Amino acid sequence: MKFSLVSSLLLVAAMFVAAAASAQSAWVSDEFEVTLRTGPSMSNTIELMVPSGTQLQILEEVPESGYTRVRTGGGTEGWVLTRYLMGEPSAREQLETLSRQLIDANEEGASMDAQLGAIRNEYDAANRMIRGLEGDNAELQGQLQDISSRAANTLAIDRQNQELQQKLTDAEIRISVLEQEKDRLASQSNRNWFITGSAVLIVGVLLGLVLPRMKFQRRSRYDRF
Repeated sequence: MKFSLVSSLLLVAAMFVAAAASAQSAWVSDEFEVTLRTGPSMSNTIELMVPSGTQLQILEEVPESGYTRVRTGGGTEGWVLTRYLMGEPSAREQLETLSRQLIDANEEGASMDAQLGAIRNEYDAANRMIRGLEGDNAELQGQLQDISSRAANTLAIDRQNQELQQKLTDAEIRISVLEQEKDRLASQSNRNWFITGSAVLIVGVLLGLVLPRMKFQRRSRYDRF
């Protein structure tokens, strides 16, 4: 009875330990390969040889037998000696892991350097483009000012042309008025000359009629004496 009570207590304690260790991981010692057996004793069949540094999932630990039930990454379950398990990867495994991490970091650093170089090239290209655009903008500003100046000059020339055109129109109107006045004066002068000539002609005709009679009258008077 006493032996059964002790066995029961040990079994309960083992179950608590197994439950507490079920979520933990363990690594095979880096000294040699470990046998994975079907049960917690040397008499059980070996399922496979687990290389050192292999990560195993702890399912159950039985301290009184010195074995721990584990599961491999491939899904195989079995029992291994607890003393061959470690709570962290072996130094060699850690070194290999660190070496891989270092290689990955170097590769990542090289990739980052390449990306940084590409970004710098893009930045330099963008700066060159900006400087080119600024130069084009300055040139366009100069052209715009030139065009504005020419436009202002063109507007001034247009105003001058309009003023000259107005003066020319006024001069043409003035010339037309003067020509009409000249024609009027010329017509009036012709009429005056015509009237004068007519008057002279009439006077001449009258004189031609009057003078002979006057001479005849004088002769008649002389004949009476």
